[in-house]
Amino acid sequence: MPNMPSPPPHPLRPLSDEELVRARELVVEKHGGEGAVLFFRSIYAAEPKREELVPFLIAEHAGEAPTTTPPRKVKVLFDRVKDGAPQLSEAVVDVEAGEVCSSKTFPAYCQTSYTAAEFGMFYDICVASDLFKKALEEFALPEGFAITIDPWPYGGLDPDEDVPRYMQGLVYARNTASDNPDSNHYGYPLPIIPVMDVATKTMIRVDRLATGGTGDSLYPTVPAGKPKKLFEHGQSAEYAPELLDRPLRADLKPINITQPEGASFKVHSDNLVEWQKWRFRLGFTPREGAVLHDVCYDGRPVLYRLSFSEMTVPYGDARPPFHRKQAFDFGDGGIGRAANNLKLGCDCLGAIHYVSAVVTDSQGKPDVAENVVCLHEQDNGIGWKHTNFRTGRAVVTRLREFVVQFIATLANYEYVFAYKLDTAGGISVETRATGIVSVVPIDDGKTSGYGNVVFPGVLAQNHQHIFAVRIDPSIDSYGSSDTAVVVEESHPIPMNPETNPFGNGYEVRQQRIESAMYTDAEPRLNRVVKMENVHKKNPISGKRVGYKFMPAATQLLLADERSTQAARAPYAKHHVWVTGYRDEELWAAGEFTNQSKREEGGVKAMVERGDWFVDDEPGKNGSSGETGRGRRSSPVVWNVFGLTHNPRVEDWPVMPVQIHQFHIRPADFFTSNPALDMPGRKDEASVLVSCCGKQANTNGTASASQASLRTDSDDASTSVQANPVAHLQGSGADVYPDELPKGEDKRHSATLSRLFGWKREAK
Repeated sequence: MPNMPSPPPHPLRPLSDEELVRARELVVEKHGGEGAVLFFRSIYAAEPKREELVPFLIAEHAGEAPTTTPPRKVKVLFDRVKDGAPQLSEAVVDVEAGEVCSSKTFPAYCQTSYTAAEFGMFYDICVASDLFKKALEEFALPEGFAITIDPWPYGGLDPDEDVPRYMQGLVYARNTASDNPDSNHYGYPLPIIPVMDVATKTMIRVDRLATGGTGDSLYPTVPAGKPKKLFEHGQSAEYAPELLDRPLRADLKPINITQPEGASFKVHSDNLVEWQKWRFRLGFTPREGAVLHDVCYDGRPVLYRLSFSEMTVPYGDARPPFHRKQAFDFGDGGIGRAANNLKLGCDCLGAIHYVSAVVTDSQGKPDVAENVVCLHEQDNGIGWKHTNFRTGRAVVTRLREFVVQFIATLANYEYVFAYKLDTAGGISVETRATGIVSVVPIDDGKTSGYGNVVFPGVLAQNHQHIFAVRIDPSIDSYGSSDTAVVVEESHPIPMNPETNPFGNGYEVRQQRIESAMYTDAEPRLNRVVKMENVHKKNPISGKRVGYKFMPAATQLLLADERSTQAARAPYAKHHVWVTGYRDEELWAAGEFTNQSKREEGGVKAMVERGDWFVDDEPGKNGSSGETGRGRRSSPVVWNVFGLTHNPRVEDWPVMPVQIHQFHIRPADFFTSNPALDMPGRKDEASVLVSCCGKQANTNGTASASQASLRTDSDDASTSVQANPVAHLQGSGADVYPDELPKGEDKRHSATLSRLFGWKREAK
């Protein structure tokens, strides 16, 4: 029997060391020389164009050999530095053909994300600067305090400001008395912010900060003749366990997550992940972190691509220079670049598979970011349950989830991102914010409306976190015209004799989105966003097969419409955006957020372009093809949600997680509950815990009183469900219609009479 040819490498496979090195070599060969030096910012696999990838995916799922394979391309972002002037450039390299396919340069105002090398350079240059040293002379620190600096993006430029690539730093002191490098420096902020020109590697200035409270000036006071004494309170704000001022809890028993038969998922070498009926490709980029590609359930496509796109963190302190304190953590720094190296038994529990990623250093050499994504299963409580009150039998299954998680540290804050696929065909998208709140100094004894005093002399500033998730649907088809977006609402019907005589009725209204637009959450109407296949109907309901989610009615951007903060983040003004698909359009706030004055190329611009999703352009009878910049396209949905964080004392010195989830759920996609086939296994590891001074049986079985709590007991006499009064339901045997008692005087409530001891009153 002849050997079957091996399938071609998958176009969505992770980048290898060899491919990264080859891409670098080709870029150096084309753009190096002539005295130019290349500073590499990122090298990562370029995703194939949709029109090239879809035929491959269709053939793959059909078990057929693809007729064509998209070329293997790698995107290289670098500075070409000549005569001291950097030119931001991008090259796309076909590593298999050994050629640079395209190259382009960007205008000077396009500032890409910072690298770890730039952040490190900032600290060295700052502490060596005479400007910085002179500023420090204005303060007297207690003995044993050392200076530390958190580099930050410079933020949005003022309308009349035109500067090169800048970076600013938030300055703190750290008490070295404990001789522990993890001692918390955020408890000791200094009222200065140094600013550096990254291109010339020089300090430009040191901004002074106002430290007053309510009713005081927005601007800093003139330094007194002698140094101002800081941190005289002598208190500490530690979170590391060995430095705490209180003992750790000693009465907390372990909870061990075990899977004695191993994990139920499988990860292939090309990052294909299979779990239960789910199947997807896992990607990882320097900007987005983990990305899900080609998400399918039971062989049916659901999502073409799912990713976190952007997050902006605007601060609400109106005192300059805090108007510039607005980070775009995906665009300014890169969530993938900041991803943690996850630890077994700490960040992820149970049977874990870790995924590493190949990244580049500033010289373009490969480096491995170890364990940046963890994959595991978890139990999320009851999945479905029903108790037949007539028989006393309860059938219950668990909701199992498959979790794709990554965590990023951005100076003081940590963000935990997760995609959770479940056994009922749903996908939950979760963010958790933790870490340490960003703080500034405040004069002793004062309070401020711009934040909350969480520690002596420390003001935690009010701020927001506004996220955008990009959802590229492929509902039961990869066809570009097969998926529609529908907004569904539930409206009351006024009482009327024809359609709602008793006033209890309501109606469900649906509107198909025909062109690019935005909308907002509306809980009073139960506003839901549906993604449907326009050509396939559910054989049971007759409705289109689809998935849906409900946008959360979270607070959106609070900055004034005329502010630079608002101009930089129009995406943060609405909960839902629907735009037309374009290859490489992945960024809700545009590609270049660093030092931007306004959004360019984000969702606002995509909507204004005027794409449409029906055969004829809305408002233009019989037209088709491109009109202006808009064109017939497939819809992409962006879900925006925010966390308005007005800090509490309980957020100090490290904040408990603040969690947000939204759920993408099947809507007539299946013909029944897809989790109907989940086995209802009893957890044999569960044990009884004693109470009230009584001892639990050593064999793990229950006493008579304990057994009455069980809903799956074989002995109906010991089950609470055997007593219908306990759950306010009737009881009695089933009866056939022809066996119903005859005659008007027969009582049909004999069951209730027996239960409550009722007697017919004598007449």
